[in-house]
Amino acid sequence: MTVRNDIRNVAIIAHVDHGKTTMVDELLKQSDTLDERTDLAERAMDSNDIEKERGITILAKNTAVSYKGTRINILDTPGHADFGGEVERIMKMVDGVVLIVDAYEGTMPQTRFVLKKALDQKLIPIVVVNKIDKPTARPAEVVDEVLELFIELGADDEQLEFPVVYASAINGTSSLSDDASAQQPTMDPIFDMIMEHIPAPIDNSEEPLQFQVALLDYNDYVGRIGIGRVFRGKIKVGDQVSLLKLDGSVKNFRVTKLFGFFGLSRVEIDEAKAGDLIAVSGMEDIFVGETITPLNHQEALPVLHIDEPTLQMTFLTNNSPFAGREGKYVTARKIEERIMKELHTDVSLLVENTDSPDAWVVSGRGELHLSILIENMRREGYELQVSRPEVIVKTFDGVRCEPFERVQIDTPEEYMGSVIESLGLRKGEMQDMQNSGNGQVRIIFLVPTRGLIGYSTEFLSMTRGYGIMSHTFEAYLPELPGKIGGRRNGALVSTETGKTTTYGIMQIEDRGTIFIEPGTAIYEGMIVGENARENDIAVNITKAKQQTNVRSATKDQTNVIKRPRTLTLEESLEFMGEDEYCEITPESIRLRKQILDKNEREKSAKRKKKAEEN
Repeated sequence: MTVRNDIRNVAIIAHVDHGKTTMVDELLKQSDTLDERTDLAERAMDSNDIEKERGITILAKNTAVSYKGTRINILDTPGHADFGGEVERIMKMVDGVVLIVDAYEGTMPQTRFVLKKALDQKLIPIVVVNKIDKPTARPAEVVDEVLELFIELGADDEQLEFPVVYASAINGTSSLSDDASAQQPTMDPIFDMIMEHIPAPIDNSEEPLQFQVALLDYNDYVGRIGIGRVFRGKIKVGDQVSLLKLDGSVKNFRVTKLFGFFGLSRVEIDEAKAGDLIAVSGMEDIFVGETITPLNHQEALPVLHIDEPTLQMTFLTNNSPFAGREGKYVTARKIEERIMKELHTDVSLLVENTDSPDAWVVSGRGELHLSILIENMRREGYELQVSRPEVIVKTFDGVRCEPFERVQIDTPEEYMGSVIESLGLRKGEMQDMQNSGNGQVRIIFLVPTRGLIGYSTEFLSMTRGYGIMSHTFEAYLPELPGKIGGRRNGALVSTETGKTTTYGIMQIEDRGTIFIEPGTAIYEGMIVGENARENDIAVNITKAKQQTNVRSATKDQTNVIKRPRTLTLEESLEFMGEDEYCEITPESIRLRKQILDKNEREKSAKRKKKAEEN
């Protein structure tokens, strides 16, 4: 059996923020790939604005570097569980993985999640202990933790013999020693490990073609682009080929363009063969998991599994009194076009029509997954409203089941009691607890997904910002009875339309927390703050002080109001109640009641209560 020694296919996997994308930057810089003139931006692989701002990778990216005459195809994967669908499919495209683990944090929930996907595909791992330059680094313990995780996830003997490299991606150094002072200004140890341990792809390019699409891209000029691996045979520009669809149908098309990846660019190529990672265009109706074969030898590869959505929200056109003031695209047709366009590239997203032509149910892998879509739409000039996120309940063998998540909390000991109590109230079940001995505690919980909606803000306040929470989808388990999680406090709801005043805010700020600055335009039914108690309160925040001719002895005292708490998009989605919407425009994020009129709202609440009693 011949192999292609001129190529290696490897994915870089890790927990969020353990340094994957920075590591890829360094591998690019220190290989024979970029010429001296190329100025590499920090985290060059994160091309999207939101990726750059938040420091997370949302979409898998591929690049290729040249090292000692060998081409190494590198796939940078997302570390966040909400984008796990991407990770799983990438594992099918590569022959090995570089697992990056933080030298202080050690193994985290997403480390477990991405490693399990790699081991399930029987891939060969290399472990890189990153951030070795941290004063708190504990490389020896971290390698032991990684070994324990491998054993726990059922790694075979070959996978357990993983080589370890110690590195500091940010400084561009690495070495085979766990002593930080032994670091060398080179990435060669990592390249050498890839060359030595990652198997070269099998060269079966004389057999009939099999190419499988693992990722999708979209381009206004050439339409949909299928990115994947040539598993067998050769593919050339101009070839007539068959696309074996997921539903069993077959479509024939001509390959109009082929792209290879090198450095930061996508390069047009004429031909690719077994082992190459390429992009194919020419077929508008191409989808993840489908196989391209010759016309006369139609043999499909096994279908790729795509993680199903666990959370859904209703997207609606904006019908608030301020609709159309700030957005460029506000009609149902424009919003529907944009949501449907997202389906071209995001296969973990699901969109369903509703009885109303102005509303769509959008399902995704988690709050982050959906909020990134909303944020992108907002930046592109769209105006819309969304409802509170809800978990998707499924029935297995007649039993209603809901999604549960594995939650890992790292917190200083002093906040441990509050965290355990708060997750207990959200029906969380403690699975494990480890005390690291330096005042930090790691606690593992199994929590229903709906118990986590709106929890992160509460968690950060409770741990004064020192706690770290990570969670990944675990399984669908029998649904727990009763209400879980959700907001405990009521809202302060405006009764007037107008502009907020300092005097108006001063009159009600002792009732709770205010979200709005003085001078902000508001409307009746808009939420202007959080009540300190459980019920909603209708308030007039536009009230102006009556002017009189009488001078007061305390006139010169300046009116000082507390700083309002400005909610981000994620915090607004978490805060929302069942009878509320979040109005999103390019310039504003507003929370509002679904029924704006106070009397109508009260009547509706009474009818609902009566219906529940019956």
